[in-house]
Amino acid sequence: MSNSPASSKIAPASGKLGILTPGLGAVATTFIAGVESIRRGLAKPIGSITQTATIRLGKRTENRAPLIKDFIPLADLKDIVFGAWDPIPDDALTAVRKAGVLEEKDVAPIADFLASIKPMPAAFDNHYVTRIHGTNVKTGKTKRDLAEQLRQDIRDFKSKNKLDRVVMVWCASTEIFIKAGPQHATIEQFERAMDNNDEAIAPSMLYAYAAIMENVPFANGAPNLSADIPALLQLAQQRGVPLSGKDFKTGQTWLKTVIAPGLKARMLGLAGWYSTNILGNRDGEVLDDPQSFKTKEESKLSVLHTILQPEKYPDLYKDFSHVVRINYYPPRGDNKEGWDNIDIFGWMNYPMQIKVNFLCRDSILAAPLVLDVALFSDFAQRAGMKGIQEWLSFFYKSPMTAPGLQPEHDLFIQQTKMKNTLRHLMGEDQITHLGLEYYS
Repeated sequence: MSNSPASSKIAPASGKLGILTPGLGAVATTFIAGVESIRRGLAKPIGSITQTATIRLGKRTENRAPLIKDFIPLADLKDIVFGAWDPIPDDALTAVRKAGVLEEKDVAPIADFLASIKPMPAAFDNHYVTRIHGTNVKTGKTKRDLAEQLRQDIRDFKSKNKLDRVVMVWCASTEIFIKAGPQHATIEQFERAMDNNDEAIAPSMLYAYAAIMENVPFANGAPNLSADIPALLQLAQQRGVPLSGKDFKTGQTWLKTVIAPGLKARMLGLAGWYSTNILGNRDGEVLDDPQSFKTKEESKLSVLHTILQPEKYPDLYKDFSHVVRINYYPPRGDNKEGWDNIDIFGWMNYPMQIKVNFLCRDSILAAPLVLDVALFSDFAQRAGMKGIQEWLSFFYKSPMTAPGLQPEHDLFIQQTKMKNTLRHLMGEDQITHLGLEYYS
């Protein structure tokens, strides 16, 4: 770990870190089971940037490339304590078996640990997620009451487990599509809307509000608005709380942010990109509802336009066709299949095609992202960072940005931004790959 003057301002990762997940379904249980397996030496943290990636420091000739976890002060996996809310009362062991992501040979050795994690009653409303019907649900006269109950849950979780710090990562279902309105403009209007049980205040916003009020960093793994509204952005700035989101970049969209920059780098044209998915887990069932799908569709569609910049390259990208479909197909379970048909064109307008068939495991790809955004969010707070953490865009399909700014979707620019932010915070030179040493 660096000992520069910059890094000395970052509080150490001492004591225990609580990670709270709204949602104890496939993603959350795969994440929890994975971390516990790694702690027991039964698995390796494959797919986790914080645990396995290195970061180059200084000139190439210096050969300095420590692991990120050895370079910045991150919470140790042994110091993590898990908690969750879910409208379905299953403990993590029952939930992980129902999700069907992990085989019993990987569940059995940690069964006692998973059985000990029981979800707190959720702030949940069937209006926002129509395909889930749960019994483990909070009641209250107003949405403000529910938010206050969530705040109390956070305080109780922290005190019961003797935690030094807590972060919250949304791992629950995609809510119906909501556009930001006057109820979301200021914290006063937001709190009034909670008091009035306004439909514009979705449950995920209550979790985000509770987290910020308890000085808990909030990361949003779904495309819901949640904290991405002016009222909560202002509140996070005032209270010094880091926020990030939205929608974990796992399967098909992750590949889009790899392939599209490649097309643009070569100045190859795009006529159309057709994407379809078949998915059989709880996420697939929820997205079978048109209003929940619209929220996800907005997140998926924004990626290509932002990377390809058709307004700057009209000959290559003007009016390309982009279609996204998600079909609920129960036999597939968590093993999502994504098909992409990409119609491109090159020299003298000759057409070509790229076909991608990605048989991915949704929660296996998402679980290490939960770990990384939780650890990085905790680090950001100890480094004095607050509000939108744009350097965490790498992890999201629809990254939050300051109002008026376009998000950066190119995976490789996002990776450079993330690593340069870490270098800057630790007092190291940012890396530009200019190679000016040849001219000095």
